Amino acid sequence: MATTTLTESTFEEAVSGDGIVLVDFWAAWCGPCQMFAPVFEAAAAAHPDIVFGKVDTEAQRNLAAAAGIRSIPTLMAFRDGILVFSQPGALPAPSLEQLIGAVRALDMDDVRAQVAAASAASA
Repeated sequence: MATTTLTESTFEEAVSGDGIVLVDFWAAWCGPCQMFAPVFEAAAAAHPDIVFGKVDTEAQRNLAAAAGIRSIPTLMAFRDGILVFSQPGALPAPSLEQLIGAVRALDMDDVRAQVAAASAASA
């Protein structure tokens, strides 16, 4: 499966559904972003059950700001509408595969319980 371009109008719908969504925040002028792009594309081809989204931080400045992007590339992973990973930096292919495996292995009932507990504690 190819990557999907995400914009302000499509981002929320893409990341809030069921399943796994990986989002690459990037810019054309960013060398590490250009190095990570083929790794991300290869993973998209190898994992057709996962949505691989790309956000051009130059074209989508408001979205990048709302997501708190301070460094690119930044990779975010969502599962069942919950942000479960966010880290700046280009990952080598083995690390991206390891991340995908870890996101697949998450006990989402446990994750939802942790989110609820954190939400209750901050209220």
